[in-house]
Amino acid sequence: MIDIQQTAERLEAHLRALTETIGERSVRYPENLDKTADYIRLFYENIGIAVQRDPYDYVDFKVDNVIADISTGAQPSRRYLLGAHYDSVSGTVGADDNASAIAVQLETARGLKALFKQAGLDLTVTFVSFALEEPPAYGTRYMGSRVYAKRARKEQEKIDGMICLEMVGYACYEPGCQKYPFPLGFFGYPKQGNYIGIVSNFKSGKFTQALFNAFQNNPELPVIKTKIPFNGRIVPAVRLSDHASFWDQGFKAVMITDTAFFRNPHYHCPSDTIEKLDYRFMAELVESLLLFFKSHQSEP
Repeated sequence: MIDIQQTAERLEAHLRALTETIGERSVRYPENLDKTADYIRLFYENIGIAVQRDPYDYVDFKVDNVIADISTGAQPSRRYLLGAHYDSVSGTVGADDNASAIAVQLETARGLKALFKQAGLDLTVTFVSFALEEPPAYGTRYMGSRVYAKRARKEQEKIDGMICLEMVGYACYEPGCQKYPFPLGFFGYPKQGNYIGIVSNFKSGKFTQALFNAFQNNPELPVIKTKIPFNGRIVPAVRLSDHASFWDQGFKAVMITDTAFFRNPHYHCPSDTIEKLDYRFMAELVESLLLFFKSHQSEP
């Protein structure tokens, strides 16, 4: 469906722009958060997708969620949200966490726009790049996903499923390099980190299964799913991203991830840099996401 090599090269270009040209994207550098929001906005504008910066207050300055839409223009039967946070934790340029997810988000939008031209898709996809997820905003009302999800619930926004991209660029292939939170390590999951994970709560089970089924049509990217009860509260590590903001507002949501610190030893470290990432792995994720969206073709 996509040219994997070309997509990998585009992903690497996004990573260079986000982590080297812009650099650290934490609340210590409001100007870099602003540059990142503008980079994302300009990308959508340049490929002809409607986009807006949606500002809100953080302490003594403003930040922006960036929102773009691709739609049939009619009344689609499904509306999905593909989200990722664009900030990094203080002290790191955050290549995997979370520039990798922003890059995949952008290239998925590019591919989806082409798909809309090629085939009638009965859906709308809203792409939201969240301003703040990392500490000190994490767990507070300042998280970009909390701002968006709270308003979406208040305005009764139709969201059939929210897909959160959280650290999606790191793979490892040595036996034992993949770890798991207790008690998931006893469930027979792979010991190598060459797959993408889908994490859901019980309410999102059918949505998760539809994603999983579509992802299995891409043999180049193994996929593992897990479903955690009580909105993940019995395994707190699975709540550590923007999907939890949507769980808490009653929306169906999943986290798609390389499993973060259970795989990537550079998590929240200055060493989380672009040469550690696997761009082909990321490109295959773009392909898998497009396979899911393509499964919503209109009836002839």
